[in-house]
Amino acid sequence: LFRMANAGLGRIPGGLSIATIGSCAVFGAASAASIATTATIGTVALPEMRRYNYDPGLAIGCVAAGGTLGIIIPPSGILMVYGIIAQQDIGKLFIAGLLPGIVLSIMFLMMIYVRVRLKPSLAPVGPRTTFKAKVFSILDSFEMLVVILLAIVGLLIGWFTPTEAGAVGAFGALLMSLVRKRLTWAAFKEASIETVRTGGMIFTVLMGALVFTSFLAVTTIPMQVAEWVGGLGWPPMAVMILILIMYVLLGTFLEEMAMILLTIPIFLPVVTSLGFDLIWFGILIVVVVIMGMISPPVGITMFVAKGIAPDIPMSTIYRGVIPFLLITILFTALLLIFPELALWLPGIS
Repeated sequence: LFRMANAGLGRIPGGLSIATIGSCAVFGAASAASIATTATIGTVALPEMRRYNYDPGLAIGCVAAGGTLGIIIPPSGILMVYGIIAQQDIGKLFIAGLLPGIVLSIMFLMMIYVRVRLKPSLAPVGPRTTFKAKVFSILDSFEMLVVILLAIVGLLIGWFTPTEAGAVGAFGALLMSLVRKRLTWAAFKEASIETVRTGGMIFTVLMGALVFTSFLAVTTIPMQVAEWVGGLGWPPMAVMILILIMYVLLGTFLEEMAMILLTIPIFLPVVTSLGFDLIWFGILIVVVVIMGMISPPVGITMFVAKGIAPDIPMSTIYRGVIPFLLITILFTALLLIFPELALWLPGIS
């Protein structure tokens, strides 16, 4: 994927960084996980950017920020958990995340391009790629692109439920590995064990979350919070901004899944009482979680990127993610002003 993106974009200013964001967006649609996206694409892209003397802050910043796209572009583990807790249609949540994920990716790309145009020393222009190399890079990624498009388009037009789309993606990945002769019995066994571990972890967390939700319902804490907020007399949008600020603060020291599990049961009655659409709120929360993942001091994708390049100091990583953090804040404002960004696709599907 990185070779394909680099073949098409490598010659433009900041081409390797733009290719990194592009390949993160596509891989995020296959992996559904930000840590996996950051680690996989970063392992390939970061050494390439450093080899071409890219600014370390820009290089590692786009790896850390690009990795977060995995939790908004469908399928998304965070949206799945939110859908279960909020009792919302997971298929609609996945479809709702597609356009915001694309728009946020484009905003990242535009920011990189403008920065490099203003300061060319950040990213020297890459080598020219022949037409033959461009075609080969597309063919080399063809199977993965087909699997991703099949799952997403199938969701959009109603061919699959989210569960069936996951099965199609898993079968396509298995078939692709067999065709490329990359799947051994040892690798299949390891993948199966890892799947059981990951699935067991997710469902154990979900069971705990549902028990916690029932506990909160019995204690009436969420209802009391909703009544208190309603008694403030604030406009609904002001309350929503306050909730988002609280999420940003929590995101600086809480892991994203823990943040969702602890806060959604409390804030959901408040959001419902204010009359906001819960599909839109789910997408908004995921975008705020993205902020938390690249916010100092505990942004998790920053530490994954640090593991790929341990010689780069954390101060440089913090400096590198700040522009992406500002773009995410700007995108959050757009999503607040134009809810149709999240609601248009579910409305026509």
